[in-house]
Amino acid sequence: MTQSSKYNSVQRKKFYFSQPLMDKAKKIIAQYPEGRERSAILPLLEMAQRHNGGWLSPDALEYVGDMLSLPITRVWEIATFYTMFNTQPVGKFHIQVCGTPPCYLCGSKEVKRACQKWLGIKVGETTDDKMFTLTEVECLGACANAPVVQINDDYFEDLNAESIEKILQDLADGKKIESGSMTGRTGSAPLNTKIRKKDA
Repeated sequence: MTQSSKYNSVQRKKFYFSQPLMDKAKKIIAQYPEGRERSAILPLLEMAQRHNGGWLSPDALEYVGDMLSLPITRVWEIATFYTMFNTQPVGKFHIQVCGTPPCYLCGSKEVKRACQKWLGIKVGETTDDKMFTLTEVECLGACANAPVVQINDDYFEDLNAESIEKILQDLADGKKIESGSMTGRTGSAPLNTKIRKKDA
């Protein structure tokens, strides 16, 4: 039995890059010195995840590994090390709550609790309608704007229970939401600054 045949057939779905994506992948690989092409694994995994609905299926991982002549175990090691990669299906909106000390001290626990209550799920779960997945992640690198939540590619900062609930409601209603600070401050300006988004 091959390694790939051991995967759960229910979760497997044949994965491949379309020709435009393959051309892009080849350009990415060509940026690395000869003999170091395997270093392209991070951008290729990121591209594969976007192409696969926000997660890396076993087929997707194997496909990228074959492109770089990497054994599947090495690809799994990398994909499971970084929280930016998902090895299980995620909802349309992936809610990632930062739980490291700066965010925790500024109220991320309350933000996470509000998410769980509003969504009706626990961390690591996806809503029945496949709209939302809730996870807790390590530092998102926006400590000055804590607490921070990443939703798909966007950061939402200076949150509290009320503001995250409004964001979730707007997403559920199909409304367009604005990322960044929920208090209106610009970037990482001091909390008492007079410079706001409308003035920038």
